[in-house]
Amino acid sequence: MLHLSCYLGAPVGMEIVYQLVTSFISSALFGFIFNSPIRQLARCGFVGMSGWLAYYICIELGLDVIPATLIAAFLVTVLSQLFAKLYKTPIIIFSVAGIIPLVPGGLAYDAMRHVVEDQYDTAVQLGVKAFMISGAIAIGLIFSEVINQIIRRTAR
Repeated sequence: MLHLSCYLGAPVGMEIVYQLVTSFISSALFGFIFNSPIRQLARCGFVGMSGWLAYYICIELGLDVIPATLIAAFLVTVLSQLFAKLYKTPIIIFSVAGIIPLVPGGLAYDAMRHVVEDQYDTAVQLGVKAFMISGAIAIGLIFSEVINQIIRRTAR
């Protein structure tokens, strides 16, 4: 079920479209900033958009933010591995750009803002949550790579 909150007065169903478009653009532009090949920018955007879609669906299904981030990071790495193999490019081109929409920058900002405002109890809660989301991203990236290595060794 989609949230009832809307962006800029748009219909409820358009919320997901806006989020997918912005996650695609942010991932593609982040790939550009890190000098990814121009031919790969759309694929970087697709990886980031797919990760964000997985995250969004998990949240809509009632999962907590941390497991939703873990699942999305896992998907980002799987797609990055697939694209790296298909297009004979390093996996990092896709995984770094694709993980950007999942990074808890806003949450970390809020934690620091609460520190400045002397609201340490809230700051610690937000900081721990940002740290746990960052850990979920790292675990998702590593878990996918471990499974990929196991599949490769089994195939030999």
